[in-house]
Amino acid sequence: MQSETQTESSISFDEFKSQILEDYKTAVTSRECSLLGRREVLTGKAKFGIFGDGKEVPQLAMAKAFKNGDFRSGYYRDQTFMMAINELSPEQFFAGLYADTDMENEPMSAGRQMGGHFMTHSLDENGDWVNLMEKKNSSSDISPTAGQMPRLLGLAQASKIYRNEKSIDAEKFTDNGNEVAWGTIGNASTSEGHFWETINAAGVLQVPMIVNVWDDEYGISVHAKHQTTKENISEILKGFQRDEENKGYEILVVEGWDYPKLIDVYQKASEISRKEHCPVLIHVIELTQPQGHSTSGSHERYKSEDRLKWEKEHDCNLKFREWIIANDFATSDQLDDLEKQIKKEVRTAKQRAWSAYLQPTLDRKKELVKIIEKVSASSANSNFIDSIKDELAGNKEPLKKDLVSAARKILRYLIGETGEQKDNLIAWLDNYSVETTKDYSSALYIEEDTQTEVLPEYAEEPNEVDARIILRDNFDTIFNNRPETLIFGEDSGEIGDVNQGLEGLQKKYGKFRVSDTGIREATILGQGIGMAMRGLRPIAEIQYLDYVMYCLQGMSDDLATLHYRTRGKQKAPLIVRTRGHRLEGIWHSGSQMGGLLHLLRGMYVLVPRNMTKAAGFYNHLLELDTPAIVIECLNGYRLKENLPTNLGEFKTPIGYTETIREGSDITLVSYGSTLRIVEEVANELQELDIDAEVIDVQSLLPFDLNHDIVKSVEKTNRLLVIDEDVPGGASAYIMQKILEEQNAYRFLDSKPQTLTANEHRPAYGTDGDYFSKPSAEDIFEKIYGIMHEANPGKYPKLR
Repeated sequence: MQSETQTESSISFDEFKSQILEDYKTAVTSRECSLLGRREVLTGKAKFGIFGDGKEVPQLAMAKAFKNGDFRSGYYRDQTFMMAINELSPEQFFAGLYADTDMENEPMSAGRQMGGHFMTHSLDENGDWVNLMEKKNSSSDISPTAGQMPRLLGLAQASKIYRNEKSIDAEKFTDNGNEVAWGTIGNASTSEGHFWETINAAGVLQVPMIVNVWDDEYGISVHAKHQTTKENISEILKGFQRDEENKGYEILVVEGWDYPKLIDVYQKASEISRKEHCPVLIHVIELTQPQGHSTSGSHERYKSEDRLKWEKEHDCNLKFREWIIANDFATSDQLDDLEKQIKKEVRTAKQRAWSAYLQPTLDRKKELVKIIEKVSASSANSNFIDSIKDELAGNKEPLKKDLVSAARKILRYLIGETGEQKDNLIAWLDNYSVETTKDYSSALYIEEDTQTEVLPEYAEEPNEVDARIILRDNFDTIFNNRPETLIFGEDSGEIGDVNQGLEGLQKKYGKFRVSDTGIREATILGQGIGMAMRGLRPIAEIQYLDYVMYCLQGMSDDLATLHYRTRGKQKAPLIVRTRGHRLEGIWHSGSQMGGLLHLLRGMYVLVPRNMTKAAGFYNHLLELDTPAIVIECLNGYRLKENLPTNLGEFKTPIGYTETIREGSDITLVSYGSTLRIVEEVANELQELDIDAEVIDVQSLLPFDLNHDIVKSVEKTNRLLVIDEDVPGGASAYIMQKILEEQNAYRFLDSKPQTLTANEHRPAYGTDGDYFSKPSAEDIFEKIYGIMHEANPGKYPKLR
């Protein structure tokens, strides 16, 4: 909507005036989009509306200081900013409200997110990085309040890494680390823990991050006095203000309706953060929200008459208008004419967006109606079919679901009938279903080769070492060969992680590549997401699987959904490294895999049984682009394994099982630490002439892509799934995959069963583990019981 804004004093008065009027046009255009957008929601054309009215002028100032290569991590009211950097047109704004699935019409999410959620495209049609330095960038918004903050930290930290690590080939991603990450957040959302964690972490790390707080004194209907101590976020953050002796923040406060002062403040903030890598907080006060929080509520219900009067008088667009007139940049009449022209343009854009959204469905409706007419003519149930057809034909603004629903209902009346017309209807429905699946279900995972396996190689006389050594030496090889990789987490740096899997690597590769963090899991994850979005290959270490809970919201809402919600236009190939399963007590022996499987669709969930398998996963993942979590076995670091000679090269396939013991009587499926117990029990069962086949799942998401488990069940005719999650957790997921997707029920002679931990968290101590999670005896007796039921003569009752 506006070109790159010049701010140098050398420009002429006419150029300056032209820029001001262009800014005003953008502000008015954005406001008109908000007003018309609300009407579209109220009429039912759009489902939900949350708009940026009242925040227009400060966003113009932000856009002026925002440079190519910079990133935004924002708040769902930043439409004016997106218009100002030429990344959002009014037509695209309305296409977002209508949920248009055409990426050309709706480039923010192809209809997968509500309006107000913005992004720019970081990937080309092939999924490869575009040059991020040639454009202004926006990471894809999410709705959870303050959820954008941890990612913001990582986007800023990438500049710090690029400035200090010169060996990285990063031409598409940086200009010597001079890029700023700009965050936006509403004042009420600063109450969230993610905000405080990010503010603290950025102050420690000293990264080029500017946080903009849009302050209109309310959070939905709740006033700031219920949100923030002293009702003032910048006041209570004064302790973060830097001084001559201490690094910290530059904190700036500015009225959101004061156009020239906003310009000065944003230029100052940009210069400080860009050059000094100092985080900046800009508290934009005295803003308004002319339409209230959203279309689901009216602010007249909770604002006083005095407040509503003040908001009308201090509307930032009105104040901007008054300033333009007072300084003779335009007359009132000239601005009246401009506003009328803008209203007409926005209305036209709305109409074009609606037509573009509706027309493809209208075209498909015509096709379907013709097919239905022919079906009806050849069917004995024509009266019923014609009723459905007439209703569809009379629908002037059909949705896709209306077409599919009609076709599927008609097929009910064709049960038992055959013929070409019925076949044509089925073919139409099948083809349209493929299209809609692409519109709504594509790009959850990146299409890539996960099957590649490179086996570990060993010396003629293998060197048997503590398993942690394999991880350490493999990471050493990775960091030596891949300068873009880095790892960070609690205790990851100086001491080389709590299990010494990174021993000595900080000293070798430096504190930027192997680093300690504070105890703050949400922002450890956010560091990884943001840096991965800027071309780095981070490994974010969460000390224990139990602590993943602290960052699970970001993993679920942000990382796991990124590729999907951008329909393949952004990616964050982050590896989350953690350790879990059996140890001691409620908080250090978690195996809550069922929860992760439900919440992390869009990520790989990998559960290696030993450190060689884990190292193979890391080697493989660094050649792929889908984010993943790798859960190492907490009790496996001191166990002995043979040290491979091809460190950094061997790869564990992702989504494929491994049969580690062949058998003919029963298939035992497990993973992680429990698998070692299962393997021991399988050997013991041999003494009673029970020949068990043991399969290591290895990868829960994706799961057994080659369907090897059903092949085993076809041979053994019995199935037991063993894991240490709660009943109905990961074991139920595994069983559904085997029985329903692989159709293993066809080959079963005995009831398929699961053996899990108890419903409670594991109790403390060795006895706590024994009586809380599946023990060797539990597994032995469960398997023996299955065999007893199948053949009680051969296997008499045990107890």
